[in-house]
Amino acid sequence: MYQGLAEILDMTEAGIVGFMLVFCRVGGVMFLLPGFGEQSIPMRVRLAVTFAFALVIWPMLVGGLADPQVDNPLYLMIATEAIIGLMLGISIRFMVWALQYAGSVAGQATSLAQIFGSNNMDPMPVIGNILMLGGITLAVVGGLHVKAAMAMAQSYEILPIGQGLPAEDVVTWGTAKFADAFALGFSLAAPFVLAAFAYNISLGAISRAMPQLMVALIGAPAIIGATVLIFFLSAPVILTYWNGKMDLVLSSPLATPR
Repeated sequence: MYQGLAEILDMTEAGIVGFMLVFCRVGGVMFLLPGFGEQSIPMRVRLAVTFAFALVIWPMLVGGLADPQVDNPLYLMIATEAIIGLMLGISIRFMVWALQYAGSVAGQATSLAQIFGSNNMDPMPVIGNILMLGGITLAVVGGLHVKAAMAMAQSYEILPIGQGLPAEDVVTWGTAKFADAFALGFSLAAPFVLAAFAYNISLGAISRAMPQLMVALIGAPAIIGATVLIFFLSAPVILTYWNGKMDLVLSSPLATPR
């Protein structure tokens, strides 16, 4: 079958198989890539974008990277390439999860988690939605498609086609990536956590000094107003810092954080 298709397209059989394997890796990335792999985008559109990315990346590969000369079974190579693509996609998607986690921490700390609704498929506080949409928009405007294509092409220098995946290294890498995203999310939510801590300390002191005062009636509007003000001032700084971290991940998505 591949030989007949190769004759029609005036290509070698190994070249056809190489393109299929490139498509598998690109498909794994595009399944989780922010902005392009969202569930709100129709499946046909995502498939067309994946095919376009594969056509762009395939000629970028040098030597025999896209023309594998290995004896591994094709199904095993397809599974390996798909897993590598998912690893690349997860590495990038972790950055979006960090924004969502930061919004959830900020919402819980400032009692805004359930005040506003959510139009997202995954329920989260409105702060998380705004940060996520702002971060994805900033990344796309900043050339996410170009950076992602370069990251996928560079991944073949680390994990060429036909090379197996060491399970121990994958587990270590995944754990480090998750821990790094968790730490980043909590760091981004630090202004809201500090404000909530100061609010609770002040509320406790006032309650001890004046037990007859209904401090909740005064404290609730105060914390809501302070949260809105802090978010208005800190959101540009948070998104700028996050975008810099995103560029670092895109430059080397398979690197293990320290």
